[in-house]
Amino acid sequence: MSAIREAVILMAGSGSRLRRSQKTLPKPLTPILGRPLISYTLDALAAAGITKIYVVVGHESDRLTAAVAKLAPTNVTLSFILNREWQKQNGISLLAAADNVAGNFLLTMSDHLFDSVIVDLLTESTMPGLLNLAVDRKIDSIFDLDDAMKVQTKGDRIIAIGKDLPNYDAIDTGLFVCPIEIFTYLKRAKENSDCSLADSVRLMATDGKVRAIDIGDAWWQDIDTVEMLQHAEKHMAEESKTQRLAK
Repeated sequence: MSAIREAVILMAGSGSRLRRSQKTLPKPLTPILGRPLISYTLDALAAAGITKIYVVVGHESDRLTAAVAKLAPTNVTLSFILNREWQKQNGISLLAAADNVAGNFLLTMSDHLFDSVIVDLLTESTMPGLLNLAVDRKIDSIFDLDDAMKVQTKGDRIIAIGKDLPNYDAIDTGLFVCPIEIFTYLKRAKENSDCSLADSVRLMATDGKVRAIDIGDAWWQDIDTVEMLQHAEKHMAEESKTQRLAK
């Protein structure tokens, strides 16, 4: 079992690219095969031995807090952190959790789906003192490559990150194991009181402190648009059918 027991989920944004009108559900509650998107993440973290999850909320925080609290798996404690500056970049959302986590913690986004094996791989092979990032080297399998966060590696180290990176050999899956030191780098990255998570990763990479962990054949999907949602549902339905036939 992993020694990582705490996780942070970033859930503060409005999810405007997926939501077609204000009457639709907040993105983390969007149904995927009949279940809320966020429930898959909560279950995967619980299965990996996470016992404490800090959920950073912002847009529609009351509605999300009430709904997500009901989805907490057994033996997992959910704590909600309000980011009042939710309209800023995701680095500010992570900074909102700075006073809550006690040691190395898992970080993910509320709009990413992933095989639970990725969480196990990441937490079991993580190196303390480094920012450990699960990366996908199956570049040809990425559904929307233009939108993906690209990374360039050298050995097991990440040396560059960015959506518009000209040279890259892997994709950021949005799953990290972070040292407490990441908050120092986030503060350093702030410009005009704003920063992205990628800004802090870039600074840590410059210091040789970002390690890539290859997810191999495992599957993940960012859910930013209706097309991404449909692609994920199709994959998950096929996987479910394969598993049923194998029994």
